[in-house]
Order: sequence, then structure tokens, then C-alpha cells
Amino acid sequence: MNPLKQRLAKGELITAAWAEMGSADSAELMVYAGFDTIVIDGEHGIGYLDQWMHMARAVEAAGGNHILRLPSGDPTLIKRVLDHGFRSLIIPMVNTVEEARVILDAAIYPGHGGGRGYGSPLGRTTKYSINENYLAESRDDLLLMLQCEHHIAVDNLKDIAALDGVDMIFVGPNDLAGSIGYLRRLGEKPVQDLLEKIETTARENNIALASITGARGNWAECRDKGYRLLVGPADVLELVNAIRKAAAERDAQLS
Repeated sequence: MNPLKQRLAKGELITAAWAEMGSADSAELMVYAGFDTIVIDGEHGIGYLDQWMHMARAVEAAGGNHILRLPSGDPTLIKRVLDHGFRSLIIPMVNTVEEARVILDAAIYPGHGGGRGYGSPLGRTTKYSINENYLAESRDDLLLMLQCEHHIAVDNLKDIAALDGVDMIFVGPNDLAGSIGYLRRLGEKPVQDLLEKIETTARENNIALASITGARGNWAECRDKGYRLLVGPADVLELVNAIRKAAAERDAQLS
């Protein structure tokens, strides 16, 4: 079974880092440096399926787990990434029950509640047909997170999360703030009120939440608000900050 899904079932907090640079080396080194879960960002980061697969292999080789955030809920793309070994997915901008149902249909096989096209023996997900139990195991193995990042999604949150096959709701605070006219103003009261509404709905309906750190506090503060999976640093920003610091130190020493 998916190790991330197992850890969540045990009540563990999962902490992760973003891989934005399309680099297998970057993804691998973040595991060695202390983040055992890496979110490969296919929505805003560099790369497509070939690069995502290289990054996933590097994370696995380093002893870590990977989550792939897709650029959209396109059914064909969902089918392809599942066939090629991805078992933990974040799907962005899911605002309605109807949109969520399209995603679930693409991710789950017929006979198990969906309409996913069958071709897994041709891909990495079955170890290229060696794992003959994949069809029976696939639904339980999938960790599916749908993003709540629009005020319309907040209104529909309870019904979206109640759909069979939705494991977690990933809160996207930046786009959520933008949907009510407060982009990059996460500290404003209307944004915080909307985030608190999500958290209240989650507590009252036993909905597992994931998000980024920052909008609702640090790692511990977000954990205490009920978040079960948190994503913090991003490789590209950590690199930029480290180089800027090194350049400032150089300038100070040479002035």
C-alpha cells in the first residue's frame, strides 16, 4: 500500500518540500537533506511527464516518497501519470462536485467506481506487467488530493470531500485569496476568515486537510489547526535565497 496513505492512516503529520526546478538532482538532494516527501510541481514548476518520472525515480532511490501536483484535472493526463508509477496526486482548481467526479472517473477503474482506461501493464505502475495484483490494489493504493483554492470550492467543500475516492483536500491559500480580490494579501481578515471556515468545515465533517506553511502559521501552528500534510520550502527559492545571502556576504567582505 502507498506508504504516505499508511502514514496518514496512523495519524502522522507528513511534511514535504516543493520540487520546482525539473531537476532529479534537486529532488534527490532534498530527500538526503531531510525532507522524505517531495511534491513534484507539475502545475507551476518546470517539466512534463518524462522529467517528472526521472525526479520520481531519484526521490525513490534516495529513500523518499513523492507526490505529483498535476497542471490540471485533464483525464488523459491523469491516466498517463497513473500508468507510469505515480500513486499520490494533487489536482488543482477543483471547484465543484461535477469537476471532482470527472477526476475520480479518470483515476479509478471500471468495477471499482470509475472509468479509467486500462493500459497499466505497459507502464511502470505494474512494474511493466510483473505486478499482477495492481488492478485489485490500485484504488486503495491511490492517494488523491483535490485543491480547494477558490471561494466557490469553499462553498462546495463538504460535498466534494464526501465523494468516495477523495482522500484529502489541499488548501491553496494564494489562489483562494485571489478569488476574493486579496492576492498576495494572505494576512487580511477576509482571507483568514475563509481559511478558518475551511478548517471548521473539515473538523465538523472529518475531512483531512493539506496545505502550505505560512498562510496559517508555521509547521506546528498549522498542525495544531488540523492540517495533516504540509508543504514548506521550494528548491528554487531556497537556491535563490542562499545565493543572494552568499552575494551579500561577498560584498560586505570586499567593501
